[in-house]
Amino acid sequence: MFAPRTTPWPLVALFTAGYLPPYLLPTTVGRLDTGLALSATQAGAVGSALLLSSATAGFLLASRVQRAGARTLARWGLALAVLGYGAAALTTAVPAVVVGAIVGGFGSGTATTVAATRIAAEKDPHRASTMGLLSVSALAGAVYLTVPHLGRAHGLPLAAIALTALAVWPLTGRLPGGEADSPAAPGTDTGTTAPLPHRRSGLVLAVTVLCWSLAQNSLWGVSGRIGLTQAGLGDATLGVVFAVALGAGLVGVLVAGALGPRLGRAMPVGAGTVLIAGCIAVSASATTPATFATGEIAWNTVYPVVLSYLIGLAASLDPRGRWAVLVGSASSLGTAAGPLAGSVLSAQAGYSGMGLVLAAGLLLVAAPMTAVALHTAGRPLLPGAIRRRGGTPAALVAAATGTPSGAVPEVGAVEQPVVEIDVAAPAVAVQGAYDTAGPRQAAATPGSGTG
Repeated sequence: MFAPRTTPWPLVALFTAGYLPPYLLPTTVGRLDTGLALSATQAGAVGSALLLSSATAGFLLASRVQRAGARTLARWGLALAVLGYGAAALTTAVPAVVVGAIVGGFGSGTATTVAATRIAAEKDPHRASTMGLLSVSALAGAVYLTVPHLGRAHGLPLAAIALTALAVWPLTGRLPGGEADSPAAPGTDTGTTAPLPHRRSGLVLAVTVLCWSLAQNSLWGVSGRIGLTQAGLGDATLGVVFAVALGAGLVGVLVAGALGPRLGRAMPVGAGTVLIAGCIAVSASATTPATFATGEIAWNTVYPVVLSYLIGLAASLDPRGRWAVLVGSASSLGTAAGPLAGSVLSAQAGYSGMGLVLAAGLLLVAAPMTAVALHTAGRPLLPGAIRRRGGTPAALVAAATGTPSGAVPEVGAVEQPVVEIDVAAPAVAVQGAYDTAGPRQAAATPGSGTG
């Protein structure tokens, strides 16, 4: 029997704490605008600084998690998040808010780095990342529904992030310590100077994911204005649309978890990005509430599905998780620059023109992302994901022969052709083919009895 799959809940919780700030960015920036003496541009700049700080943590710590220890780095990151976001929530001094957001962003980035690194080492990184996305989507949706009833203070979203980090901190005790406490997978190099594998594929994926996230958040940054000024929605109706869209995101995450690796990665990444491009074009050009709601809800349904597969693809490039961290940090850069890019594009080309530009950009990056997924599809990633021809589960064969679990190819991998080799069958022994021991007669031939 197969052993039941266990969910790494400490990693899921750490993932949630690290990913929550980007999910709450619209309400965080909006409340900085209304609750403090900041313009919309200045508030957006604070949000961008937060995400840039988070991305910086990923770039700096990508190769240091195993050496420093996941437990130690996770605790430091969560502590910085609690202190930074907590201080920013409790003060109204703009410089202190900016510094607190930057410190908290670095802490969130550290937590995300540790989570991504450890998830990459899991037997099923797609399942772990999907559970993390489901958790952060549900928590963000709860915050969006709760915070409006607590007042208009600028610090409420920041306080929610700080409290989440504080709640996750006790779970870090179940994370491994330093390198000595973190045995590597069989066949992997535990040296801190081990070369980064699959550099070309990883670099292509990092650049394209940066552009992919840039397009997503370019629309997200101006979606409120599109709904209010172009689609004719009121504030209350716009809030309902966004709430339903977040619920659709939960459905998308559940779908991604149910599908798992059955479809491989190339089709969800490529086809999903094409669908997202269409949704962005529809939302940006919407002039009626129904069209706008359709585009936003469809977009938020597909987006987390593709994101979960991109996270799994990045994790598959390096079992030590370095590419997962670097690609995630590149995504954070795109997320940080998205609102500014959306504002500039919409000012220059209008909302419809912006949507067409973003959709065209997504179609361009879909091809190289799909190529990376296809190129890495045959590598051994997930144990027990496919069956050999003849129906024998590959995981059972590996277990019986002592093969490392990581050597079992994942589902969706290109099945290699079976080459049949003719082997001469040994002669079947028959009675009389063997005689008593002793010298054989010169005329006797092997296999012939003397009777």
